[in-house]
Amino acid sequence: MQRGHSQRRACELIGLPRSSLSYRQTMLERDGPVLQAMRRLALQYPRYGYRRIRIFLGREGYKMSWERAHRLWRISGLQLPKRRPRKRVAASRPRPLAPTGPNNVWAYDFVFDACANDQQIKCLTVIDEYTRECLAIDVAGGIRSARVIEVLNRLVSQRGAPSYMRSDNGPEFVSHTILKWIVDSKIGSALIDPGKPGRTARTKASTGVCDMNA
Repeated sequence: MQRGHSQRRACELIGLPRSSLSYRQTMLERDGPVLQAMRRLALQYPRYGYRRIRIFLGREGYKMSWERAHRLWRISGLQLPKRRPRKRVAASRPRPLAPTGPNNVWAYDFVFDACANDQQIKCLTVIDEYTRECLAIDVAGGIRSARVIEVLNRLVSQRGAPSYMRSDNGPEFVSHTILKWIVDSKIGSALIDPGKPGRTARTKASTGVCDMNA
């Protein structure tokens, strides 16, 4: 065209479609506001991926398919980092003093709840670790070592004494009164290691304590 040829003739000589001369890329202009909104929402919700962000964009008027949302998400470089897998304890690790039969190891712990009037209640739960049977649930506003011994005495008179009693290191379970009762009853004590509350979590999960607000 600088040499005097028309636009049509110049395009014919170099083999270029005439429509390419007036073509203007509109995708970046169209996606610009969406990208800004996507980056803003990604900063507001840093743990959300493009699927959830797409829902928020739809509420703001930017409705799109998940394919387009994924394309814009990748263009913006907003991919979430991969989560590191949690280290899980091997399920085959032996449980200290594992029960060998019924009435061999009892586990007891406390479960806390509240009534409809916000009054706190305390539940003493006792189970047989071998049969998973709930032996007792004692509920009161406060339960001290004397009441724990009362519940255990009733169970021993009904079922006989177990070989071991498993509990945590709470003040109700390590008091001199309970330790003396365990020794006098010729029952072994199986306190869990400090910082290992999961070893008594089975007691709470297996008792089937109902909601006291009902």
